[in-house]
Amino acid sequence: MLTDREIAATLEKLKAAAGELLAPDSPFALGTATIGGQEYRVFAKAPANLGELYDLGMAAADDTFLVYLEERHSFAETIDMARRLARALLEEHGVRKGDRVAICARNSPQWCLGYMAATLIGAIVAPMNSWSTARELRYMVEDSGARLIFADPPRRKLLGEAAGGLDVVMLQPEAGCGLPETMALLSRHEPLSDAELGELRIAADDDAALMYTSGSTGNPKGVLLSHRSIINALLTWVFVRAVNDRVYPELVEENPPWQPALLVNVPLFHATGSHAQFLASFLVPRKLVMMRKWDAEAALRLIEQERISIFHGVPTMTWEIMQSENFNKTDLSSLRAVQSGGAPRPPEHLAMMLEKFPPAAIPGLGYGLTETNAIGAIISHKFYAARPHSTGRPTPPVTDLRIIDDDWRTLGPNETGEICIKGPTVMKGYWKQPEATAEVLRDGWFRTGDIGKLDELGFLTILDRAKDIIIRGGENIACVEVEYAVSEHPAVSEVAVFGLPDDRLGEVPAASVMLKPGATLDAEELASFLSERLAAFKIPRRIFPQREQLPRTGTGKIAKRELRRRALRL
Repeated sequence: MLTDREIAATLEKLKAAAGELLAPDSPFALGTATIGGQEYRVFAKAPANLGELYDLGMAAADDTFLVYLEERHSFAETIDMARRLARALLEEHGVRKGDRVAICARNSPQWCLGYMAATLIGAIVAPMNSWSTARELRYMVEDSGARLIFADPPRRKLLGEAAGGLDVVMLQPEAGCGLPETMALLSRHEPLSDAELGELRIAADDDAALMYTSGSTGNPKGVLLSHRSIINALLTWVFVRAVNDRVYPELVEENPPWQPALLVNVPLFHATGSHAQFLASFLVPRKLVMMRKWDAEAALRLIEQERISIFHGVPTMTWEIMQSENFNKTDLSSLRAVQSGGAPRPPEHLAMMLEKFPPAAIPGLGYGLTETNAIGAIISHKFYAARPHSTGRPTPPVTDLRIIDDDWRTLGPNETGEICIKGPTVMKGYWKQPEATAEVLRDGWFRTGDIGKLDELGFLTILDRAKDIIIRGGENIACVEVEYAVSEHPAVSEVAVFGLPDDRLGEVPAASVMLKPGATLDAEELASFLSERLAAFKIPRRIFPQREQLPRTGTGKIAKRELRRRALRL
């Protein structure tokens, strides 16, 4: 394990390597751009829009790109189909620049085609949580003002009610079944040419995506992202990898025997899936092997069969495959990275990873938010083993991170405060919510709502969350939304929802409930009541009923920390 002195020496090497990679003639050369009245460092040679990003995939035109069940598509085939679908959106459905195109479907190659087609023509793609209830989907569809929706059969059924009265065109991506409706569209159209795409004049700061995230205010908020913000996030990860390759040349595999491959095991409607897995694979061409749904045993089979080099998901997934009785029977020799994001990883999980995975499978962890295009901090390799409680150092070179107090004063090393992030990857704002945007954005700085500290060497440790949310296996759950739903039960007088630790999922929702006189309630009855009001993952696993009023803080608010402490003692 590295000492602090060794860490400091390695950081100097990383700094020197970063300086070389930022030379004016480098692909990572920096420039400046004024965005929303603020000046930022940006990657000067970045693709101008997502269409130009997709074209980079043609460097590996004949290589396999998307794998799903029996489907296999090369980079060239994928780009051709996306351009055909883009023409169909323009000519058959009248989609125009700035229109919202929603995707309500499980992962599939067609999900990716819908995303690409919409952004190619300047529409705003709006990926929606495929685990949502009909009510939740209706809210997101209405809030986004979607002009067209891609939906698979289960979501199509839900949207039959949710889309009533809205100007929505239903398409039906059939996973693994030839995509009948969309394939028919593709066959009727030629791909858009370079010249035709150029005439659309998609600028770097045009709106590109509207990603819904659960915060602390109940209904999900739409996070508006630009082409530039997404692409600068992708280039940040590639830059970090390039720096590490210079400092750790022994980890660079020359002429690998297999095509680089990543297992797509998280929903594409999250930034981890859409950005770190799908979109980043145009910059560093690699095969994406898509799972129909998460299953640890299936994941192990695919790692061996498809020679997966990058396992990347929420920490729960790594824990589950290590617990499998087939783990030690599986050929994991192709793995070169085991990375996580979306939730903290317990240090004991890391210790198990270092013991069980092959030495070449380097563990890593990233911290970021939808509002920052998943950019914030990152840690891997020997740093991670030396700082298992940390989520890493701020991601260079276009991102700044600081810790502030309630008066926006920047705090020093080891002082605890709110984490703030600034850079071109920060969102444009919350969709149609200027007041909520103003609460979290100030002079280009985004207030994350997370509480943490930076140590003397710049490593970030997250200590708590200021926002009242639970992160269950990478899924954000707004406590207030669950509280609203629970309070509708006739037996409930008042309720407080909070997270409890869980070995597999990180944390799960629980509820302390004050019952009305004479009423009774158990977890099974409450789950049945909530099944039509909340997505299944939001329903409290445990409830703690009581007859007296829930405890209060000095300001009269329900004392959730005290309730959580009580629950942990039971």
